[in-house]
Amino acid sequence: MDQSCLESAWRELDEPALGGGWELFLVVAGIHIHRLYHEESCLYEYKIYGTFTDFAPELFVDVYMDLEYRKQWDSYVKELYELEHCGEKLIYWEVKYPFLLSNRDYVYRRELHDLDINGRKIWVISAKSKCVPGLPAKSGMIRVEDYHQTVVIESDGKQGSRVFLHYFDNPGGMIPTFLINWAAKSGVPSFLKDMQKACANYSEYCKKSGKSQRSTD
Repeated sequence: MDQSCLESAWRELDEPALGGGWELFLVVAGIHIHRLYHEESCLYEYKIYGTFTDFAPELFVDVYMDLEYRKQWDSYVKELYELEHCGEKLIYWEVKYPFLLSNRDYVYRRELHDLDINGRKIWVISAKSKCVPGLPAKSGMIRVEDYHQTVVIESDGKQGSRVFLHYFDNPGGMIPTFLINWAAKSGVPSFLKDMQKACANYSEYCKKSGKSQRSTD
């Protein structure tokens, strides 16, 4: 992620860029979810922002970056691990889909940036799908080739975190787009709630697994 993209990302903590067709989709517990319609794919891109009042940014980053822990709290994960391909660290992720639908898998690159912006400590996490000919989709699965996510986190000045998330995912295949968009209405808020629960339970997970809580590898 280059410097201009990093700056654009963290600046949306203060003022989300919502011109050009972005519309308010949902407000859940003070978290605002906006979406932008893509005519080519007939799918929506999402921007989410708000404050998680109970969790410090360091905890949020630890939970988000911990692949092993995500296998514990995200019921849609079938496989999730880091791999190395041609000297580059990538992540493989297989997502469970409902009965009669093929699972999706992803190969993506993830970056964590720890910034100091005029005394403000800001974390930016980016993830973007990557086409890797040497790592084809497994039999019976559909490879997601158009996925990106950016998460920006900083302290709210108290005990919580200000968070901005920018997200797009095209699952491909033959699923009707109206069904994908309908599922997002419950899926996006559900993920935010699961993330909050994961933060609340992370300390206990670290104790049981013998893992340091400050592990953002």
